[in-house]
Amino acid sequence: MSRPRFFTPSEVSAHNTSDDLWVCVLGRVLDLSALAQRHKGDALLLPLLENAGKDISNWFNPDTKDVRRFVDPVTQCQRYFTPRGRFLHVPPPGPRSDWACDLSPPWWTDPRYYIGLLSHKTRWIRVINTLTAQEHRLEVCSEETLEEILGRYLSYNSHAHSYTWKHAGAALDMRRTLEENGLRDDDLELDHLGLDRDLFSPALLLHFNDDLTDA
Repeated sequence: MSRPRFFTPSEVSAHNTSDDLWVCVLGRVLDLSALAQRHKGDALLLPLLENAGKDISNWFNPDTKDVRRFVDPVTQCQRYFTPRGRFLHVPPPGPRSDWACDLSPPWWTDPRYYIGLLSHKTRWIRVINTLTAQEHRLEVCSEETLEEILGRYLSYNSHAHSYTWKHAGAALDMRRTLEENGLRDDDLELDHLGLDRDLFSPALLLHFNDDLTDA
């Protein structure tokens, strides 16, 4: 199976319109743009529009992976718990003539909308091109390999594959994560000491290979 793509919370939050709608559900990132276009104007879409770009995991039971439920004190029957309002694919609490049964999987389990995973911890790094002396600060996912981080850096330098990535004088293994390459995440320790994280972001140095490769 292919490795999932990881996203930072800021990347998800940027997709917050009806035409470009992402949400996070129990660590999974879902692109609901097509769903929103298909149900444009539907009142049941409103709770999703109000929470576009956000983590809505609190709507769901982490054990069942389904919408949370509660026992109705009046009917003593189980109902879906939707304090933000009933949303798409959640059935009404009782029989209704305007409810069309849909046998397709609900959007929160439909694999068509799954695009990756939300990072459990992001890190800031500095990427310094020793050839041009240019420096860029990147927010990356702690689960990402250096090769995946390189993919983020390509927007700044399309020739990034033509460089050897180093830290503290040693070449980095591009198949491994920052932690696996010995770059510890010291954020908690820095917070405990009252030090500014921004002043201690690890620096990755790019050394040009002069291999004449194309972008």
